[in-house]
This record gives sequence, C-alpha cells and structure tokens, in this order.
Amino acid sequence: MNAPTALAHLNPEIHQREVPATLLDGLRQRFGAQLSTAQAVREQHGRDESVYDVPPPAAVVFAQSTQDVAEAVALAAAHKVPVIPFGVGSSLEGHLLAVQGGISIDVSRMNAVLSINAEDLTVTVQPGVTRKAVNEAVKSEGLFFPIDPGADASIGGMAATRASGTNAVRYGTMRENVLALEVVTASGEVIRTGTRARKSSAGYDLTRLMVGSEGTLGVITEVTLKLYPLPEAISAATCSFPSIEAAVRTTIQIIQMGIPIARCELIDAGTVRMVNTHSKLGLREEHMLLMEFHGSPASVKEQAETVQEIASEFGGNAFEWATTPEERTRLWTARHNAYFAAIQSKPGCRAVSTDTCVPISRLADCLLDSVAEADASGLPYFLVGHVGDGNFHFGYLIDTAKPEERHVAETLNNQLVARALSLEGTCTGEHGVGLHKMDFLLAEAGSGAVDMMRTIKRALDPDNIMNPGKIFTI
Repeated sequence: MNAPTALAHLNPEIHQREVPATLLDGLRQRFGAQLSTAQAVREQHGRDESVYDVPPPAAVVFAQSTQDVAEAVALAAAHKVPVIPFGVGSSLEGHLLAVQGGISIDVSRMNAVLSINAEDLTVTVQPGVTRKAVNEAVKSEGLFFPIDPGADASIGGMAATRASGTNAVRYGTMRENVLALEVVTASGEVIRTGTRARKSSAGYDLTRLMVGSEGTLGVITEVTLKLYPLPEAISAATCSFPSIEAAVRTTIQIIQMGIPIARCELIDAGTVRMVNTHSKLGLREEHMLLMEFHGSPASVKEQAETVQEIASEFGGNAFEWATTPEERTRLWTARHNAYFAAIQSKPGCRAVSTDTCVPISRLADCLLDSVAEADASGLPYFLVGHVGDGNFHFGYLIDTAKPEERHVAETLNNQLVARALSLEGTCTGEHGVGLHKMDFLLAEAGSGAVDMMRTIKRALDPDNIMNPGKIFTI
C-alpha cells in the first residue's frame, strides 16, 4: 500500500451550506441564551489544533442535556443543515471544522459524573467530562481511568476519535475501554448501545461503530467506561541513549519479552531541549525513554531491574527514578507539554502534527528513516512516541506565512505515512482521520472498505448532516 503522492489534503474542499434564518429563529426560541451567533464564539468553535483555515459555524448551541442535543439535531435535520459536535477543541486533524457550514453543538456543559459502580469497575459520565475530572471523581474509590492522550480532552471527544495515549501499551485504547454509549442520531433520536456487562454477543456492535466515528454518525451524549484499581506501587524512570535506534531497540526488546510496562515514551534529544526550556527541567539533553511501572512493590522492582538490564545492553545510561507522586507528575506534565514547548521554541509557528503506528518489530525501520528525512529537510520538528505500542508522533513547525514550509511538512507527512503503510501499519494510531488523512485512509483501507463506510454513513445519515466532509467524501 502506498500513500497518495499528491498533496490533495493540503486544503479541504469547502462547500458551505445555507443556514436559513428560520433555523436560527427556531434555535433562539428553543435555547435562548444557550445559543450564540457572536463572531468570537463562532471562531472559537471553528478552530482546533490543525493548520486549516476554514470559516466558522453559523451558530453555537451550548447543550446542557441529552434532550438539548436531540432537539438541536432535530431542528438542524429538518433544514438539512450540518451539525458538528464540540468538546474542548483539542483535536489535531480538523475534526471540528465546519467545512460545509452548519451549527456547532458544544457539550462542555454536559460535564456530570452520572454514576460510579466501584464493585463493577465502571463509571458513567456525560460527554463534556474531561479525563482528569473522571480520575478526580473515582480516586476515593481506589480506582482510575487509564486512557491518557496528553491533553485534558473530553471523554466524548476521546470516544469519538478512539483516543489512546501513554498508557495504551498496558491498558489499551478507548476502543477497549468504552462499554456503552448514549447517542443522538442524525434524525434526533436517542439510542443506547452496549451495557455495563463486560461482554455481549447481542447483535451488531454499535458501540464499536460509534467509537472512532468522529461525529459523522451521531452525537455522543453519555459514556460508560471501564475503570481499574489504582496500582499498589508506581515507579517512573528516565533513561538516556546515545541514539534513537538504541532507544527503539530497547523498547522492542521490552515488549517482546512480555514485560508489562505501563508507559514507554520516546522523546528525542531536540524535544528534550524544548521541554527543559519550557518546563524548567534539568533532563539530560539526549534521546530518552520515559517509563512507568505499575503493580505490587515486588513486581515493580522486578520489572524495573529487568528493563534497566535491557537498556544497558543498548547503551542506555543515567537511569533516574521518580517514585514520589510529585516527581512523577512533574515528569509526565513535562511530557504532555511537549507540544506547547515545541510551539514556543519557534515563536509564531504552527505545528503540522501527524502520527502513525506500525507493528512493534517494524518500529525501528519506520522511525529511523522518518527521522533522517526530517533532519534532511531542515525544518524544525518535535518527536515523541508511545513506542511501547509502535505509535509515534512528529510535529513539523512551520511559519504559516510561508507556503513552502507547509509544503515541506506535508511532503514529510506523506513519506512517513507511505512508509508506515508499506510496513503493514496505519496512517494514524490515535489522532484520527478528520480532514488531514482522508486520502491516506483510502490508501490504507482500499476503495472497497471505504465504500462500505460510505454505505453505513448514508444509511444512518441520509442527508449527510453529521460532521460532513470528515473521514471520507460523500
């Protein structure tokens, strides 16, 4: 499989549909102060962390209940006007941009934790609850929710984009950790998928269909999640390496030996420098693995000692431990702020962010060639990776006033994706498709599979009002 050679995804196709005054009048009558047509509010809901420049939605509805969402969608459906769900706006691939106009439904005020069932290790929340708020709510029960994409994203957005993050190597992604959903369909109907039971053979798996659908099939209004007991012991460590290859080979060996490491993050030397400057840290400015171990004190000690032995075989040195919660939090906060550290390293820049995921045995082949291409381009970049599951991220830092820099960044992205696909990987491990990777999805899945996705979309959303223009074209 090869990624497309043309850079067709550089600019999205914009076909603004008319939003009639009768719809806006109906929304005002129903929602009053919960509706905004103010330019600043619309622009806030018409931008994410991507580099696309798209006109904002015509209006924003601040939903406070499932009924609000259902009635807003029903009103939009009656006029065949697009609806775009909005959580906190942290997506990276243009998911929430109004390329065909329409209204944005902001669910950030739907932020209640509805029920905690500690005995069953589940929690049910509204979509606007953020992952940090979930963990704050369940920690008194000795539980936690492990999916950690870095940003304090909303649970609804994380489900919609099938997010994962730093803990996925041990705990899986949103796909494995969402048990049930409440969803408002394109007609305004409220449906439920799944139950709190850990498994089911009852009919089509609509929960998995909705998880990762990026708002193109419905608006998620309730999510039931798996929880996990807080580990008895947690230890984090950093280890420096003479080369990226040494760090990657260490990671591959850790995974192939079956060590149940909870987190294994790669940060290249350039990104470590950015993080040190931004977060006022004193990390060794070399290629680094940032790792975390969960379990009993004895098992954590055993895991850590084994990993240290493996790392030393590949030239790893300067193992530094962070055993207190404060030290661990400081390290992981710095890692999660790598994106902002990179942006600040080149004032006024934007980041063309991309990610791929490959089988762990092919990680070195994919990553090292991609680093060589990025170095040769002369474009500054940051590199981080959840390398324990074969997933890594580049952010190419560009001046948006210089089209040639955007072109170089997108060419690097093209080459990266083509390489990942040739190694039986995927065009995106966790960012999602959105606008940016529509062509790459076609290259990865093939026209037959994408046509099947279109058939599902047409059946569930015949007027194409649910976040249109994302994942694939209709």
